[in-house]
Amino acid sequence: MSETVQQEFAPGNHPDLPPPVSTTGIIGWSRKNLFSSPLNTFLTLLALMLLWKSLPPFFEWAFVNSISTAESREQCWNQMSSPGSGACWAFIKDRVALFTYGFYPPELRWRVNISFVLLALAVVPVLYEKLPYRKYGLIYSAVFPFIAGWLLAGGFGLETVDTDQFGGIMLTLILGVTGISFSLPIGVALALGRQSNMPVLRILCVLFIEFIRGVPLITLLFVASTMLNYFLPPGTVYALLVRVLIMVTLFASAYMAEVIRGGLQAVAQGQHEAGDSLGLTYWQAHRLIILPQAMKISIPGIVNTFIGLYKDTTLVLIIGMMDILGLGNASLADAKWAGLANEVYLFVAIYFFISCFSMSRYSLYLEKKLHTGH
Repeated sequence: MSETVQQEFAPGNHPDLPPPVSTTGIIGWSRKNLFSSPLNTFLTLLALMLLWKSLPPFFEWAFVNSISTAESREQCWNQMSSPGSGACWAFIKDRVALFTYGFYPPELRWRVNISFVLLALAVVPVLYEKLPYRKYGLIYSAVFPFIAGWLLAGGFGLETVDTDQFGGIMLTLILGVTGISFSLPIGVALALGRQSNMPVLRILCVLFIEFIRGVPLITLLFVASTMLNYFLPPGTVYALLVRVLIMVTLFASAYMAEVIRGGLQAVAQGQHEAGDSLGLTYWQAHRLIILPQAMKISIPGIVNTFIGLYKDTTLVLIIGMMDILGLGNASLADAKWAGLANEVYLFVAIYFFISCFSMSRYSLYLEKKLHTGH
């Protein structure tokens, strides 16, 4: 029998031993998240079985048997072993410009492209706190909607484009970005007004919030398309897009106000007293102490409202505005491409998934970054 040699270490000098293999890496993650209990093990095996049954046929339809070059549905199907056995991505390829720009004049689409680039530049200062000269970047982000409006609609030296020609991804972004940009500050003001000590202001804010939250968005869109002009001064006429933007922003503001009010109520009363003890005014205390904490608490609800608003923009197709989903439905009416609904709806679903998933992941990053409970 071989004699085991044991090395002795002075107290406090014993080297750190590696953790057990079963608790680290993919094995540890799987045991913790997938096989931590009999129920989780059963659900994991069931999910794997469903994926095994569904993913290979989908992969074969979407990639292996798909056709990316054709002039019509018949040409797509003629290149397949059997009609419909693969995706006809040639349809999406043929309509990608329509899905992106809508009916915007082709010779002026450079203005839309510039707006997309400016949008990306406007988002950067909002997302990245350590950006050099971020203060000036935030000023640019605040004025970006007006710059984009001038570029897209024209005027002041640019050829005017009727807003009825807006459509596709461009229209979806206009509705989503405008609603998100303006609903947040309006929602903050409404939330503060609802908690105000001034009875008239509080009652007005409560009436507005409860009325808007009690009416479906589609009803407000019908009001915007048919009745809003009757409430404006005589001779005042706004384009349908402007009326829809107003209603979408007001609708999102009411929901945003309730989310932020929940954050304000979650802030301990001692924080208000701390502001009073420092001699801060109402606005100073809220700007420096109360609102930063309330906004941090409200991040999940705020992003959830943003995502819901972004997806609700598809409702505008009911009042005749052609967003990406509306153009997809209209494209299916073309006899040359009829019968390719799967490709259209999958394309639209992927677009919205990428957009909404990106917002949700940034929300998680922001929550972890601002978490101070550790």
